[in-house]
Amino acid sequence: MAIEILEKAALQLVDPEATIDRVATGFLFTEGALWHSAQEHLLFSDIIGNQMHRWDAEKGLVSFRQPSHMANGNTWDRQGRLLTCEHATSRVTRTETDGSITVLASHFEGRELNSPNDIVVKSDGAIYFTDPIFGRRAPHGVPRDPQLDHSSVYRIDPHDGALTRLSPRLEQPNGLCFNLDESLLHVNDSPRKQIQVFAVNADGSLTPGHLFADVPGKEPGVPDGMKVDVSGNIYCCGPGGIHVFTPNGHRVARLCFPEKACNFAFGDADHQTLYVTACTSVYRLRLKMPGRPQWPHASAATAVASG
Repeated sequence: MAIEILEKAALQLVDPEATIDRVATGFLFTEGALWHSAQEHLLFSDIIGNQMHRWDAEKGLVSFRQPSHMANGNTWDRQGRLLTCEHATSRVTRTETDGSITVLASHFEGRELNSPNDIVVKSDGAIYFTDPIFGRRAPHGVPRDPQLDHSSVYRIDPHDGALTRLSPRLEQPNGLCFNLDESLLHVNDSPRKQIQVFAVNADGSLTPGHLFADVPGKEPGVPDGMKVDVSGNIYCCGPGGIHVFTPNGHRVARLCFPEKACNFAFGDADHQTLYVTACTSVYRLRLKMPGRPQWPHASAATAVASG
């Protein structure tokens, strides 16, 4: 079953008879889906392939960056510049408009970060990212011992670039997203198959947080990429597909794909197409409800490839 409707509320979000199309294939492990609203193309990472790709309906698939330092999560900053999490280098980088690369974070308290995984930007320009150890293991990274004794969520200050550790209570934080008014930050914890939710304080720090929802299932997959639609529903990759939750944490649907779903982006001009990075392929599924763009001002962005 491609579309699993668990509650009638899901019928407002997706047609249970909607078809799933494969738009590109032949990769090793796709991740980091990111839609460019102005240029209407999809960026995504192939972590194991050590490459980033760009796809659009007119030109098809082209290489965007190789090597990518085993890039994983991607997003836009307020100026439309590309932010990327790199497994092989344990860095968060920014691609400038001239194509040069600026390192935004690589160490915490003098030790290398584990392997930055997923990343979001708040409306004030602050950058939040997760740092599990997955990129220090084969085949999704370069095998090496971690220098830190914790896997955490971090914030990069938009004014001085200071790096702050925010959440010490997650085992392996992975995907993350804000709610619509940015008063809450949702972070999933992959080994525990849970989504935790944290209130965001005025200074950008987080409260201790609590359980938002379990992400159940015995099928392949763990809580991974996560985003929100324009009505505040939370979409989270997990066992057997993408699980859809209401803003209060009630699970209403699961969207199943031919391969394990790892991340996704809301794309096309109306942001009602779900582009899903799933292991060797990228799939798409039309929705009834638009997703929130990964950055509202992404339409002003001009992404520049860099080697």
